[in-house]
Amino acid sequence: MAGRVVVVTGASRGIGRAVVGELLALGDDVVVVGVARDAAQLQEVQDEYGASKFQYLAGDVADVALHDSLKTFLTERYSRLDGLVANAGMLEPVAPLDQFLDAGSSWERHFSLNVFSVVSLVARLLPLLKQARGNIVAVSSGASVKPYAGWACYCASKAALNSYTRSIASEVPEVRAIAVAPGVVATQMQQHIRETLGPQGMPAAALKRFTDLHTDGLLLDPHVPGRTIARLALEGIPEQLNGEYIRHDDQQLHQ
Repeated sequence: MAGRVVVVTGASRGIGRAVVGELLALGDDVVVVGVARDAAQLQEVQDEYGASKFQYLAGDVADVALHDSLKTFLTERYSRLDGLVANAGMLEPVAPLDQFLDAGSSWERHFSLNVFSVVSLVARLLPLLKQARGNIVAVSSGASVKPYAGWACYCASKAALNSYTRSIASEVPEVRAIAVAPGVVATQMQQHIRETLGPQGMPAAALKRFTDLHTDGLLLDPHVPGRTIARLALEGIPEQLNGEYIRHDDQQLHQ
């Protein structure tokens, strides 16, 4: 029987994979259940940490059938859930505003993953989280409070995620929730911005900021924000930050 159980979406790479490692470093009694699309990468994570420490479900994180399977798996195997890290997300579509003549399909897919999947997961997992007086950490972005040219869809979805996090804190006293901006991190998403999405859909001046951060070696290691996210999910969210949006390095986390 696991002592503490945390679910991490988007656990196969980048920030999510770093969060897995940081969670497992916080105690021998911790088990992480990862959810992501890529089964081969999830298996690599399990090979690294062992099946007793890391279990996974592979599939589309926006698929509600996967959410039902996750709830059943957690209930039958562990009968508890101490934390949920809602990390899975996507950046595209990236384009100027006048290109969204028919935004339905691209924006719907984006919001399905970045927002609706979190709403669906929380609805299903709240009973377990409430029982454990658990924590929900939504991985947000600085783009939720500051516009970036070409990123209208992403900015809107992350702002919606912030607002939903406030609603959790307001409506569910047994659970604490927080939205965390991880900063600009060395991930495949950043590479995708520099090589594909940026050149296709961002003004040159806006893209230059990201290419310069990479060139100057200023991108964060995923474990830097990952460590903060893991501690909030497992060790608890301070009462004064319940429902808030913060940066991963906010001084309030150290008061």
